[in-house]
Amino acid sequence: MVTQTPASVEATRGLTVLPEREHRERAAVHQIAVDRLTEDFLARRHAGAKHPVEDFLFTYYSHSPGKLSRWHPGVGFLLEGAQDSERADWKHYRRTAAGVTLDVESFREDRASMIGFARRLLSTTAAAPAQLGCFGLHEWAMVYKSVQHGQRHDQVPLRLGAAGTDEVVEAANIRCTHFDAYRFYTPSARPLNALEPTRESQTQMEQPGCLHANMDLYKWAYKLIPAVSSDLLLECFDLASRIRRLDMRASPYDLSDWGYEPVPIETPSGRAAYARAQKGFAEESQVLRGKLLTVLDQLEDQP
Repeated sequence: MVTQTPASVEATRGLTVLPEREHRERAAVHQIAVDRLTEDFLARRHAGAKHPVEDFLFTYYSHSPGKLSRWHPGVGFLLEGAQDSERADWKHYRRTAAGVTLDVESFREDRASMIGFARRLLSTTAAAPAQLGCFGLHEWAMVYKSVQHGQRHDQVPLRLGAAGTDEVVEAANIRCTHFDAYRFYTPSARPLNALEPTRESQTQMEQPGCLHANMDLYKWAYKLIPAVSSDLLLECFDLASRIRRLDMRASPYDLSDWGYEPVPIETPSGRAAYARAQKGFAEESQVLRGKLLTVLDQLEDQP
């Protein structure tokens, strides 16, 4: 039986202590999981190849496979016996008499602006009703008048051709609420959006039915590393991966050569299928959004 000294008792107060064997095992299991998630992307990158669907989480988002592979317990934990480990020198960790834990004070100080924005965005989005009538038309607006403006993912053909894609856009009621989708619209498509989202209005316009807002939970999770646990980070990564597949299956691109069947949102049955999947993702996202807000509450409550 290990007898704790007064210093070690003080160092673990209010924290969940993970014994050395347990936190080493958790880190190893995490490494294996991340290796499986990233091996195809890393192989493609080494070969100079690209995937129009699966690369997105590693190219659009700035969290590298190497950073993803680092295991973090999150706020409220102490890693017993880790004082001499490499982790002890990682940013926003600190040594105590009993082990290593998150340096809450330095994290809150360094990330104050981001933490404040994340709380506002996540809380207002969580409180907003999900809008399920957009049918993924943002991807279509990004290639509207592609003959004139050029085409994103120009290595992938359009299912309906340029003219057919333009007809779908022109017949639709486009109401995209997500600035980081809207900003990629072609110049000809922007006036067709019923709304004009901006970075400044993001906290007022974001809503949980938006696929991209829900993919962005992964972004907020990694921006909050190491306060966010790697378990929660991978939950957000998994949701973003599955949303990305729907996003591109509902897009104007013909991805059959890549093994993706379309969700043809230009048809009533396709729109119904999209809305069903979108509703499910909205519900899942609210759970993860709540978990991220809990982390922010814990950061605020820690001494």
